[in-house]
Amino acid sequence: MSWLNRVRNALAAVVPVKETPDNLWHKCKGCGQMIFTKEYEENLYVCPLCDHHGRIGPKQRFAQLFDEGTCKLLPAPRVADDPLKFRDSKPYVARLKAARADTGDQDAFVSARGNIEGRRAVIGVQNFAFMGGSMGQAVGEGFIAGVEAAIAARAPFIVFTASGGARMQEGILSLMQMPRTTVAIEMLHDAGLPYIVVLTDPTSGGVMAAYAMLGDVQIAEPKATLAFTGRRVIEQTIREKLPENFQTSEYYRDHGLIDMVVERKDLRAQLSSLIDYLTHDRAAA
Repeated sequence: MSWLNRVRNALAAVVPVKETPDNLWHKCKGCGQMIFTKEYEENLYVCPLCDHHGRIGPKQRFAQLFDEGTCKLLPAPRVADDPLKFRDSKPYVARLKAARADTGDQDAFVSARGNIEGRRAVIGVQNFAFMGGSMGQAVGEGFIAGVEAAIAARAPFIVFTASGGARMQEGILSLMQMPRTTVAIEMLHDAGLPYIVVLTDPTSGGVMAAYAMLGDVQIAEPKATLAFTGRRVIEQTIREKLPENFQTSEYYRDHGLIDMVVERKDLRAQLSSLIDYLTHDRAAA
């Protein structure tokens, strides 16, 4: 044993080692800088240095948007866990079990009803942490349940998308959710209620080709990646180099594909204003 190790061991025996929590710091995925986790959370999970909007789940989203004490979670619809008995490197049921343990959610789509600055609303949030927010039967059923709750409450339906696309473990059953959710949106329109979409990072694939782009008002968070298919595939197909900001919120806004890009700190006020404008309805205090 070297002299340095002997001294280190002797000091450890005399001076107690103070453990530092491993969640004290957050490394921003935008600029790579280290930020106090508490500061990051207080800033709505947005980097105070580069304004990178981090991915958040239903729990954080509902807490940021709904008036205190008004949020009521909607029951998660029950569907068959593994209708195709799918297995890749591990069984599909094992992947579902792990995702449920990690997130605490039954599946990738969670809905709740409540008030936003006194205005009634039903919000559905897609959780990218749950198998990449992939769209399966449970997501389709959750979306439809959210629409039905909005119709029952005479409230707008606001959806926050975050998804890699269809869930391959459910095959054609996953793709069937595209027309099913489209029909549900038409039900909402028939009831005279608005459907508002907030696109968050990332939204792609079958979700982007379905309910993510069917909103009466299309909003996106800053610098979110929005795409149907990958950049490399498109470049190889058209044999051209795409702009650097291609498939971002700002590119979509500048080319008329979405209505506005709104920072997270302004979303609550913006949604409240839209609800007021589109419904002329304010919930009783």
